[in-house]
Amino acid sequence: MALRTIRVQGDSVLTKKSRTVDKMTPRIGELITDMLDTMYDAMGVGLAAPQVGILKRIVVIDVGEGPIVLINPEILETSGEQTGDEGCLSVPGMAGQVTRPNYVKVKALDVNMDEQIYEGEGLLARAFCHEIDHLDGKMYTELVEGELHKVTYDEED
Repeated sequence: MALRTIRVQGDSVLTKKSRTVDKMTPRIGELITDMLDTMYDAMGVGLAAPQVGILKRIVVIDVGEGPIVLINPEILETSGEQTGDEGCLSVPGMAGQVTRPNYVKVKALDVNMDEQIYEGEGLLARAFCHEIDHLDGKMYTELVEGELHKVTYDEED
């Protein structure tokens, strides 16, 4: 298990557009494994490669239903609307109200470089939008309605 350092807001890598992934290589495979380990260790639901300093179009998400790996993801369709608290591992301890689509359909390559279609509602739809924004150098803080607020999580026994 290799944990990577999560870049925080203010790091210029988070404002840059990521490059597409052309083929699966051992280094890309290792990056994906490290991203999943890092996300779980930080108790996040999603992580994009730029958040660990790598400008590649790779996202990992797990909203509690098992890991999803998206390579070169693109949003095909959205519908509905949800507004709720959103946080980010690159903005630790803070959250803000963000409106996102309630349903999102995404096309992406999986770890075998096979094209897949993923559909999500609620938290998964929010995670798809949030993480794919990172690949284009956009942070959720640009979408916050009102002010960011501190969040605290009770430590589990």
